[in-house]
Amino acid sequence: MSSDEEIFRRLAVELRILEGTADALQSRVSLVNATLTELMVSRMTLEGLEKEKTDAPLFVPIGGGSYIEAKLGNEDKVVVSIGAGVAIEKTLKEAKDTVGSRIAELEKTGTALEQQLRRVIEKIQDNRAQLQELSGKLGEREKAAGV
Repeated sequence: MSSDEEIFRRLAVELRILEGTADALQSRVSLVNATLTELMVSRMTLEGLEKEKTDAPLFVPIGGGSYIEAKLGNEDKVVVSIGAGVAIEKTLKEAKDTVGSRIAELEKTGTALEQQLRRVIEKIQDNRAQLQELSGKLGEREKAAGV
């Protein structure tokens, strides 16, 4: 087997691995973006609660696009998830700070993932170009050898 054939096979394998990596990174970017959207809605809701008073009417989502009417009990107490199915009560300001910190952290994570994805895509494009070039060389050799 010629050196070009070995390089061709190595590039083909590397390309498949890179495409898998790109798919995984894209999935992670999508998950980060979905979580960011959810947290931004949470932040907007918390900001809206600041303007409300006790007993203000609210519509609370119960799933499936359905809501029930409720009244705001204590506008300064919020239950916030801290992970692993655990939630704690915080003041409205603490809840907003927590959500803001999570948003900032996820934005950094999203930026880093997008940069990694761009680098992987660039490498995929480079490998494809090299594969095309090698494919042309190998095809010319086969023609010259009368295969």
